[in-house]
Amino acid sequence: MKNFQLASLAFAVLAIPASAGELVVRVTGVGSADGEVGCALHDSAAVFPTGHAGTPSSWQRADPAEVTCRFPDLTPSLYAVAVSHDLNGSRETDTNFLGIPKEDWGISNNIRPNLRAPTFEEAQVAVDDTGGNEIQIWIAR
Repeated sequence: MKNFQLASLAFAVLAIPASAGELVVRVTGVGSADGEVGCALHDSAAVFPTGHAGTPSSWQRADPAEVTCRFPDLTPSLYAVAVSHDLNGSRETDTNFLGIPKEDWGISNNIRPNLRAPTFEEAQVAVDDTGGNEIQIWIAR
């Protein structure tokens, strides 16, 4: 009987869904109401900060007062966010021939290194399941 109770308890614990967190990104410094502001969520350094087709993103109408991007149902972990003010509707950050952004951009932790792209480690933020996961990113060129 005791083994049956232990097995039942083990199955009950496995059936409990994993807690999920939400990350709220408040974007400030938007230069105009033209275009959209995109927030791209990254869970690894592999494609940060440029992303790829599978990178979760949130696109919002640009607003100089503030833009809010939300990423619900996240597994508690470390993430980094790249933000861009897309003025021409391409839904990507336009760059010059050297790879330097021609549109306003920002990164979580407001990292802005000179002469190189920010790293995932510099930009990472912890998301837990408490519901209080909010960051602010300032964008500029």
